[in-house]
Amino acid sequence: MLVYLADWAGQLSVLNVFRYITFRTGAAVITALLFVFLFGPAIISSLRIRQGKGQPIRDDGPQSHLAKKGTPTMGGLMILSGILVATLLWADLTSPYVWTVLLVTVAFGTIGFYDDYLKVTKQSHKGLSGRARLMLEAVIAMLACLVIMSAGQAAAVPSEEHLATSLTFPFVKALMINLWYFYVPFGAFVIVSAGNAVNLTDGLDGLAIVPVMIAAGSFALIAYLSGNYVFANYLQIHFVPGTGELAVICGAVIGAGIGFLWFNAPPAAIFMGDTGSLALGGLIGTVAVAVKHEIVLAIVGGLFVLEAVSVIIQVTSYKLTGKRVFKMAPIHHHFEQLGWTESQVVIRFWIIAVVLALIGLSSLKLR
Repeated sequence: MLVYLADWAGQLSVLNVFRYITFRTGAAVITALLFVFLFGPAIISSLRIRQGKGQPIRDDGPQSHLAKKGTPTMGGLMILSGILVATLLWADLTSPYVWTVLLVTVAFGTIGFYDDYLKVTKQSHKGLSGRARLMLEAVIAMLACLVIMSAGQAAAVPSEEHLATSLTFPFVKALMINLWYFYVPFGAFVIVSAGNAVNLTDGLDGLAIVPVMIAAGSFALIAYLSGNYVFANYLQIHFVPGTGELAVICGAVIGAGIGFLWFNAPPAAIFMGDTGSLALGGLIGTVAVAVKHEIVLAIVGGLFVLEAVSVIIQVTSYKLTGKRVFKMAPIHHHFEQLGWTESQVVIRFWIIAVVLALIGLSSLKLR
């Protein structure tokens, strides 16, 4: 919204700074951070009073987790509020990409909120059924992909008119597969997978939010470069007009994430819950689809992929053979069962996330 102040730059030249995405991204980081810092304690107190017993803790999980009983959940409300306020203030609201990402984030967050609500009120791990949740997510994601595809086709440069419906590959610019309308279910799969992968990762204090911030920082850079013709041409990456504004949203994720980590650091005063994890995963997935870096998402978010794959392997193995591959899934619990402390698991997984992000970002230059 404040981007419109740049229209008055003729009267006051300093207002011209509001045109720059880099300035507004930095401002979004600070705004979201301050919002969560200022309103976080009140939100936590309100959730603690309303939830009573807090998020139910699994009896069959690591015994160290039983001490967390009574900790409130739905901390994603803090994160989403910070993201929304910062984005509405600093992003260009005429961008269809901005609204698409925001709507997916809010919609996924609403699904997660309802799931958390059922778990808290019933004091059970069984919230919204997995099938119903996936169907709702799939519908939302497909609608988002249709909007992204239409926006991409409307703004495409003549040399890349099929980019909006194509799958691109990192490290090789010339390789591009046009999926036509099959791109919609493919993009929806990316968004839904990202949301649920982050959701599976959110099992230890601080484990999910830092990799989310790392991924957001990576895609803030990718979005900025992809939306700038000069930089995209120099780096030999695909130019996607209008996607530079998504850097502002990614900046808001970083700011809100830092603020939330202050309260989520061990011992956590609040859990993110499905409210936050589904929404943040859906946000990152939608940004990746918009900037045509879906495969890079699998690299940058490789930690989330690892967590999701560990669950798939565990479930498949148990159903087919009656045996478990891991001591417990998702895989972060496996390492806890091996004797790693919670802080060891969290920090080592953060290191993995940083390394994977660097590998993903290297695809911008290695062509």
